[in-house]
Amino acid sequence: MSVEVELAEALRRTGEGFTTDPEALADAGEERGRRRVARRRAAVAGGSVLALALIATAGAYSGGLFGGSGPEGTVHVAAPLPTPPGNGRQTGAGAVTADQMIGNLKSLLPGGRLTEPKARGTEDELGPRVGVVYDDGKGPAAISLSLQRVDPFGSQSRAQTECEDKNLHTYDDCRTEQLPDGSRLLLHQGYEYPDRRADTKVWRAVLVTVQGFLVDASEWNAAADKGAPVSRPDPPLTVAQLKSLVTSDTWHAALNALPPADPEPAPEPESIALRDRKAVDALEHLMAQFGITVPIVSKGGQGTYGYVVLDDGKGKSLVEINVQSHANPSGFTGNPAVTTESDGTKVKVTAGPGEKNKSVTQWKVDTLRKDGLRVLVTAFSTADQNGPATRPSPALTMAQLRQIALAPDWNLAGPAR
Repeated sequence: MSVEVELAEALRRTGEGFTTDPEALADAGEERGRRRVARRRAAVAGGSVLALALIATAGAYSGGLFGGSGPEGTVHVAAPLPTPPGNGRQTGAGAVTADQMIGNLKSLLPGGRLTEPKARGTEDELGPRVGVVYDDGKGPAAISLSLQRVDPFGSQSRAQTECEDKNLHTYDDCRTEQLPDGSRLLLHQGYEYPDRRADTKVWRAVLVTVQGFLVDASEWNAAADKGAPVSRPDPPLTVAQLKSLVTSDTWHAALNALPPADPEPAPEPESIALRDRKAVDALEHLMAQFGITVPIVSKGGQGTYGYVVLDDGKGKSLVEINVQSHANPSGFTGNPAVTTESDGTKVKVTAGPGEKNKSVTQWKVDTLRKDGLRVLVTAFSTADQNGPATRPSPALTMAQLRQIALAPDWNLAGPAR
């Protein structure tokens, strides 16, 4: 699979897990993409979800066919070898071949039958990865593992070991552990499809060490991540075995053969529209300013995208905000549904079924100011767009959404961060 295909797949996975407006994202893609392409799934080339952000967010926590698993143990990180000349990939002494990657994975799995092995060695520009179909007699299951070097102190590496908001992403269990040597470990038990259109489960372990080693393993309860029927109730390895797989020092030779990652660059300033605060902070402040007292049970987001989950006792409701500066006005031109305020701000109000689940009600107020600032506020009759509606209509009224979207200098609200 080419890196372009892997990148597209990671972006698709993230899009399935996050609730964002497609039209708004299209306009904001260039601005937000530069910041997020290294985020939640930045490890696409290495087979993890670091490119999250390749977005973020994110997510959804499934890997591709090359994800991975492993047994429980303590991490003893070997000192990195000197970076070789050239492109940093070792092809001589210290290199680990594709066949060796397969052998290493086989040595760490419980006794069982391995078929369809696929692997890359350390000499491959896309990075070392290995995937097999494993059968312990209870049904074939895909298992995969990838290796990468990352900036251990960067926000992208931390995002790899953070659990997602369960109000927005369906999974059975997730936890992050801090190991004695300072490494961080994510253990995640979820589903291949956020909307649960198939019963394919994916369990995942991601280790990021203080030396910048990233080991990402995934397993499924089917012979492939997609396109194969479920073959067993759960993936074959326990969470403890997944932990042991990624923390094994068996992978250190291959990790040492990779060039150290460049330090993560300082984050770019957020959109001028946000000044020095995040969209979610402005959203929360404006709700209080307008006397909206519905309890917030969860909140989050990144930069120019934010969300809150509200619960007034009648069912949870998701409210999102997307902010863009220098937005493309094309969606507001020649549209009879667009009205214009006295200050020249264009407003487009829509109400209808959700984009991911037609049983969900979605209300949207999209605004474009004369200076190019676009504020889009969307509310849903559910906390999770992939799930069913939890109430007849969103917790906020359309009038309240308009207040938030049209608030003057809304981006200046709240204390500086």
